[in-house]
Amino acid sequence: MNIHEYQAKEILKRYGLPIHKFVVVDDKKDIAQKVTELGVTKAVVKVQVHAGGRGKAGGVKVAMSRDEIEKHTADLLGMKLVTKQTGAAGITCHQVMIADLADIEKEYYFGIIIDRDGACPLIMSSQEGGMDIEEVAESAPEKILKTPLTPDGKISDKQVKEITAFMGWEGKTADQGAVMVKEMVKAFMEIDGSILEINPLIKDPDGNLFLLDAKISVDDNALYRQPIIAKMYDPTQELPAEVRAHELDLAYVAMEGNIGCMVNGAGLAMATMDIIGEKGGSPANFLDVGGSATKEKVVESFKIILSDPKVKGILVNIFGGIMKCDIIAEGVVAAVKEVKLKVPLVVRLEGTNVEQGKKILKESGLKLIAANDLGDAAEKMVAQVEGK
Repeated sequence: MNIHEYQAKEILKRYGLPIHKFVVVDDKKDIAQKVTELGVTKAVVKVQVHAGGRGKAGGVKVAMSRDEIEKHTADLLGMKLVTKQTGAAGITCHQVMIADLADIEKEYYFGIIIDRDGACPLIMSSQEGGMDIEEVAESAPEKILKTPLTPDGKISDKQVKEITAFMGWEGKTADQGAVMVKEMVKAFMEIDGSILEINPLIKDPDGNLFLLDAKISVDDNALYRQPIIAKMYDPTQELPAEVRAHELDLAYVAMEGNIGCMVNGAGLAMATMDIIGEKGGSPANFLDVGGSATKEKVVESFKIILSDPKVKGILVNIFGGIMKCDIIAEGVVAAVKEVKLKVPLVVRLEGTNVEQGKKILKESGLKLIAANDLGDAAEKMVAQVEGK
């Protein structure tokens, strides 16, 4: 789950990390009061949306007077921001952060991610702050220091010294940096982070370090033990279908294709999308109904998939373990009848109660296409969508 920059900063402040003072505005009538509360006449004004590239898209403004602060804030509230990450649809800004303007001598990059290959948290440090780290990695990989941690997120004093040296920090800056690195790691682990990114991390002319920007993503599967962060979920930053899926505890991500997918299990869902691609099709979504879906949840899953106007067919791929095939079959029959399905439907069932499931589908009288295996299901679905 993504959270806003100001929310990330509120979390990191609890770890004693250096952050300039800021306020957040969500109503134009409160702008003047909030600026007075902040007590500054120079500020940076930033849209709060779940997308990178805000500056390039016009969502970050520098104000050199109180009047400019108020004007920029009013202009950005309600702005529809379009970046590479949002796509053409964009995201509407409902909150604006006003922060004290920093005096910057040097910008750095600092981030922590989960390295799937190494099965551990990984720190990435660079003196090339303010740039997309992907661009730096591609054009000058030697400018990024990668520091793997232990699987439980421990960092050694030697690793901390290597990072501060690589960043070129000396004296009190190095001392501050060492403390900062340790607290960042601690924060990342304690909040069940999947991404913690500071870009830029800055040094001022006095050699003090500050977190000028902050991005945090938290593992959805750990939100049950992060109740404070779970409450930071912002439905305005997602498509209506994704919001509905969140309410139903479904894993759903909209994509650009035209074949809707309903699968149980994240791994099987990924495999299904891959095979659709291999057969010449394009998935419209990732949707994992999980191992304990009810008939009602299956019906709602169909509605979510069909809310995407690009969908020209639906592929249901279920391997029954905890999730029984007969329950899925009942849900499919109920969903098709309720939504009055008008696009082709291919169903592949395997596993627990598979024969009962196939019988339910066969006796339903519905117009659907049964598949023997995943490859067969993908071929049949692509053929239906492509009219072959």
